[in-house]
Amino acid sequence: MTHKKTSIVFTIALAVVFAVLIPARAFSQAVAVAEVSGAVVDPSGSPVPGAQVTMVETDKGTTRTMVTNLEGRYTIPNLPVGQYSLEVTQKGFKSYTQAGIVLQVAINIELNVRLQLGALTERIEVSAQARMVETIDSSISQVVDQERVVDLPLNGRQPTDLIYLTGAAVNVNNSSFMSNYGDLLGSKMFYSSASISVAGGQGNGTNYLLDGAYNVDNFSNVSLPFPFPDALQEFSVETNSLPARYGAHPGAVVNGVTKSGSTAWHGDAFEFLRNGDVDARNFFAAS
Repeated sequence: MTHKKTSIVFTIALAVVFAVLIPARAFSQAVAVAEVSGAVVDPSGSPVPGAQVTMVETDKGTTRTMVTNLEGRYTIPNLPVGQYSLEVTQKGFKSYTQAGIVLQVAINIELNVRLQLGALTERIEVSAQARMVETIDSSISQVVDQERVVDLPLNGRQPTDLIYLTGAAVNVNNSSFMSNYGDLLGSKMFYSSASISVAGGQGNGTNYLLDGAYNVDNFSNVSLPFPFPDALQEFSVETNSLPARYGAHPGAVVNGVTKSGSTAWHGDAFEFLRNGDVDARNFFAAS
């Protein structure tokens, strides 16, 4: 009897673990990655079933391959952000390659391909930058890319300051509450946190995600610290008719992604002078 009870308890515990971890992992994948879908057709516009569609991540050389269905459509989900090229092959048609595709965080785009009759050894290459148009969500999203994260000046190197560049965002920090909460925990945890109102929402109504994980302090509903700029790839600010998957934060969603590796060896070094020795004299200062 004791052995039977132990087995039941173990089974229940295992079920609880799966119930908690599996949805969390699925949620993480859904919001920290991109998705590409589209249709492959022949010169007359008829669908081409069985065509092999491959997305190649340029920096890492990794590939994801799908085959078009009977309607000539394909979907490649869970693609990490970055630069890609699209390759399509099918017997009786020329190979098709499209470069310069940039996938940003949580974007869903449609790339349609029209194949030309010919041998597989013949190739059609398109090098023009693909226009990224969201095709699934109706919300409004603006991405602050890696170039702006690194190059724009930041006081204290806080990437959350760049949220204000997306428009309709204001700082609503409750300094008294934050100070009291910090004293309660015996820390200065709110130095790099942010309470930002976006599009008229409450300061604690903004959801923060980092690599798909929940990045909000559960006590105050303000953001937990974001990585320093050199470690952050990009982030998006999404508002207006947010999808239900983001939960109980109706104001906006700030969705950040950290940098990942590539096939090339690279590093980063930086130094910042934070004293006033080389600052210009204030116009009204006596010395």
